[in-house]
Amino acid sequence: VLQFLGKTECHFINGTEKVRFLHRHFYNRQEFVTFDSDVGRYEGFTFLGEKWAQFWNSDPKIMENQRTAVDWLCRHNYPIVTPFSVERR
Repeated sequence: VLQFLGKTECHFINGTEKVRFLHRHFYNRQEFVTFDSDVGRYEGFTFLGEKWAQFWNSDPKIMENQRTAVDWLCRHNYPIVTPFSVERR
């Protein structure tokens, strides 16, 4: 069985003061490429992942979209997510 999984994560530290955005890609349960907002670019973990990372890192539109995702995706949705995650502890 071949399986592809894309996963987007927002990690909040001190509310929205420090936010980390991760966009991860898996194939057959193995992570092959990821974008980390702290690093600011895609990193490949396999041969194919390195090729995809190289391609995505060379496209300025993709990189601008990913680098600004901390604001338009994570911080924007923080008030919606807060009652289900932070306040349940």
